Amino acid sequence: MTTMYAALLRGINVGGAKKVPMAELRALLGELGHGAVRTYLNSGNAVFSSASDDTDALAADLERAIAKHFGFDVACIVRTGSYLKAVLDACPFPAEELEGKQLHATFFSGPAEPERFAAIDPKAFAPEEFRLGDQVLYLYAPDGLGKSKLAEALSKPSLLKGIDATSRNWNTVKALVEMTRD
Repeated sequence: MTTMYAALLRGINVGGAKKVPMAELRALLGELGHGAVRTYLNSGNAVFSSASDDTDALAADLERAIAKHFGFDVACIVRTGSYLKAVLDACPFPAEELEGKQLHATFFSGPAEPERFAAIDPKAFAPEEFRLGDQVLYLYAPDGLGKSKLAEALSKPSLLKGIDATSRNWNTVKALVEMTRD
């Protein structure tokens, strides 16, 4: 039996750095033995099917293949379609009332305990807000991510030490849920 997955690549095709053409990413995933490979946008979102149930191994295999093929390291987070659907369903903000650019999900490679973020004073960033979920952080940024002071504070390396993180706007999260439906 195969499972549908989404691979979330961090920091590619931004500002001319770490160029990963989506056709080559699809080919790499195919060479790794995955099926039903598709990409979404040009920002490092791929879906595929695999018989493996080890998301960490799938991510590590893809990271090695990218490093070998492109010559640079890219952090990859792999999640099942059912996990992405659970993230969508557990959103603590009124997603249906917001624009996709106002709501973001930051996916973590491992658990992100609340203690990591305890030094952030939520009142200092109002009306922006964040909530933690299962290896995900939900961010409400009414003026968008580019203008978000809270997003800047949440992405400090000292907070994320030891885990990889990559963010997607809510429109992308919804699209990936649809693309990974079993």
